[in-house]
Amino acid sequence: MIFLAEYFTNNYLSLQTLDLTDLEQHPASLSRLHFQIKEFKKCNMARGVLCCLKYLMFVFNLIFWLCGCGLLGVGIWLSVSQGSFATFSPSFPALSAANMVIGVGAIVMVTGFLGCLGAIKENKCLLLSFFIVLLIILLAELILLILFFVYSDKVSENAKKDLKDGLSLYNSENNIGLRNAWNIIQAEWKCCGVIAYTDWHEALEEKMVPDRCCQEHYQNCGRNSTNMFWSRGCFEKVEEWLDDNKHLLGTIGMVILVVQLLGMAFSMTLFHHIHRTGKKYDA
Repeated sequence: MIFLAEYFTNNYLSLQTLDLTDLEQHPASLSRLHFQIKEFKKCNMARGVLCCLKYLMFVFNLIFWLCGCGLLGVGIWLSVSQGSFATFSPSFPALSAANMVIGVGAIVMVTGFLGCLGAIKENKCLLLSFFIVLLIILLAELILLILFFVYSDKVSENAKKDLKDGLSLYNSENNIGLRNAWNIIQAEWKCCGVIAYTDWHEALEEKMVPDRCCQEHYQNCGRNSTNMFWSRGCFEKVEEWLDDNKHLLGTIGMVILVVQLLGMAFSMTLFHHIHRTGKKYDA
């Protein structure tokens, strides 16, 4: 079937000058010609669908690549301008907002590049690499999700302990980013400390809290023990926000899963077509 296009192209003139009366005298030849024309139309339709799939995959991966470049740029800007911004955990100092954005941006950019170039160049190696990268990401996501639900209680307790240990770094000179992050969170979410405002007493070794813990904020209000502080901890606020938005987060997760599965399916479709034909199809 894959040679029908070449066959009809090479024999186009002979088909034009073909005497149909001769074919009428040979019904078997006429039937064979009808079958070949039918198969040729099917081949052209398949080529059109695959060509459309090729450019659709190219456009979507180009968008993902541009998004990855944007995330990488934002992450580098955060890293340079904000330093250790949002490095809450002393056990994992590299787990900062800037580093996470850089990591996600790099993964998205590389994945988009493989899919984009593999589709437009019809390169089997790049398409297979794109499929493998998506498969690894999908398996990693599933494993992390399962581990999180199985050990959710342990993860929660360890996170609380680690965050409380990180409060002691609030006033250190080389952790301005951590201080800014806690100030923003406590002011926006109207919370104080990890579990309660008393966490700051243990961390700072004196009965004071950051000024952003005060319900009526003014300079040095956190040193006045008679002031009213936000009673709820920020960890509880985060859990409440996740519970309130679980349907939205689930929808986003399903969209990401569908996009990954479609990317894997499209890449394998193009890969098998190129492998079967043994050459590139004209676009």
